[in-house]
Amino acid sequence: MGKYNFDEEVNRRSSDSLKWDVDNNELPMWVADMDFKTAPQIRQAIADRLEHGVFGYADIMQDWYDAYINWWKNRHGFEIQKEWLIFSTGVVPSISSIVRKLTTPNEKVIIQTPVYNIFFNSIVNNGCRPLESPLKYEDGKYTMDFKDLEEKMADPQASLMILCNPHNPVGKIWDKESLEKVGELAAKYGVTVISDEIHCDITKPNKSYIPFASVSETCRDISITCIAPTKCFNIAGMQTSAVVVSNPFLRHKVWRGLNTDEVAEPNSFAQVVTKAAFNESADWLDEMREYVFDNREYAKEFIERECEGIHVVDGDATYLLWIDISKCNKQSDEVARIIREKTGLYITEGLEYGQAGANFIRMNVACTKKTLQDGLNRFKEGINSLL
Repeated sequence: MGKYNFDEEVNRRSSDSLKWDVDNNELPMWVADMDFKTAPQIRQAIADRLEHGVFGYADIMQDWYDAYINWWKNRHGFEIQKEWLIFSTGVVPSISSIVRKLTTPNEKVIIQTPVYNIFFNSIVNNGCRPLESPLKYEDGKYTMDFKDLEEKMADPQASLMILCNPHNPVGKIWDKESLEKVGELAAKYGVTVISDEIHCDITKPNKSYIPFASVSETCRDISITCIAPTKCFNIAGMQTSAVVVSNPFLRHKVWRGLNTDEVAEPNSFAQVVTKAAFNESADWLDEMREYVFDNREYAKEFIERECEGIHVVDGDATYLLWIDISKCNKQSDEVARIIREKTGLYITEGLEYGQAGANFIRMNVACTKKTLQDGLNRFKEGINSLL
């Protein structure tokens, strides 16, 4: 028995929760946040700051830098210099700001689909066009298609790429060789890589991800890395993140973009939760990973046993299952709609992540075992009505 109780049921209905803003008979297992209370050390740090009682403008302090630097050095073997770090209110605001600053209208931004759906928003909303380089899906596994990726990078209108590392939704931790190849191609064709690494600490126990900028001098020099404690410690509502840029020319551009867009100033709790997460909550994170990956394994076994022909893609990262529903012979939007109407289970259609997700469904298993069982029973009922 661990130190923390991840079986505790927390009623999130009527709590401003985007995820739980559903009908009473519905069960949401869609958006990527967890149903667990965050680490008690983080909650205590918030309470202590609240007790102070004054919430004026904040300045970035040395211990905020130290929290990031020490975590990445000790946890991931990557040494970040203080001057590389820029505060931002979130990874998505950072990506959108960077797209605005580093492109001109109608340029193309490369993404490897199926990929986090908000990447499309960050690109299209800023007057650019997504240039999809679909991942290869063979024998139930995903790899990068470097032939296709090079063709896309060679397009003179493509000056930017958004990399998802680890990859959401397929749960892939990219190996060093793949990342190195991305860096080499980007340098060859003058493409800047934005590496979204927000899921980096939600990995299978005893497995770690590889920071893109740590792979080589080339990768470091042509990249902008977006990181945060928010996904892995379930504090997304606190709006705190960082951007890491070693190249001084790129860093100035990013810094100006974030400041112009007014997403470079912390609220009164942003640094508090970051320090408490990275400095005091590693044991909570490790127990959470054990619990979540036990959920992943149980869900995979259940679905493949109870739903004939349905395959759960193996994943070493994220609490998100990527489920191959091609056996249903229907596109994922229709499958998700039928499951929700029939059972109340709200999961995400794979088409949200590009056409490459047409035959997939994404399910969030960062919940109690009781909730998971309820969700799996509903999934079984809905899917089996389509098989």
